[in-house]
Amino acid sequence: MTRIAIIGGHGKIALHLARNLSNSGDDVTSFIRNPDQEADISATGATPLVADVETLSAEELATLLAGFDSLVWSAGAGGGGTERTYAVDRDAAIRSMDAAHQAGVRRYVMVSYKGSRADHGASPDDGMFAYYEAKAAADDYLRGTDLAWTILGPSALNLDAATGLVTVGTGPSTESTSRENVALVAAAVLNEPATVGRFIEFTDGATPIDTAITTAD
Repeated sequence: MTRIAIIGGHGKIALHLARNLSNSGDDVTSFIRNPDQEADISATGATPLVADVETLSAEELATLLAGFDSLVWSAGAGGGGTERTYAVDRDAAIRSMDAAHQAGVRRYVMVSYKGSRADHGASPDDGMFAYYEAKAAADDYLRGTDLAWTILGPSALNLDAATGLVTVGTGPSTESTSRENVALVAAAVLNEPATVGRFIEFTDGATPIDTAITTAD
């Protein structure tokens, strides 16, 4: 049985992912800030763990991560303003990588976005500028670690039901991506060695996920 930690456990993607992994027999712990969300986590089959990663040090988080095999980062500031965006999407994410290293958690999956890169081209006047900057910094930091990492880059998210079909590619796209499909992709890459060290950008599409994620971009 694989022990998997999901940080940002009450997000829509994370809830789908926890349910998928739990149903597959994995031992899942979902990190949340709000104890009022514990029942929602338990309903997925995962174990809730109340821990505010925005304020925890890397050392404190490493203590909580001891014994886990894999970590999925699915947290975000969720439009909480510039300062909090950097605090969560960049700083806390980076601390989680350091914590994973300290705790011996080798497998790390980052839920990012399609197009994440330092030269994203957005103006500082763009309302999403801080998010683009924060995600690029966190993703680049992850690439420099010795973790067995995979970065997921779904396009704009929707609430459609999962199809289990995606299109992988780096080019611009007008297609969106089901949050349920993102959860399926995250579950699929966790145990697929061919996805280690890759930034997988994708949208809803026509290729079965297991095939799509092992196909070179």
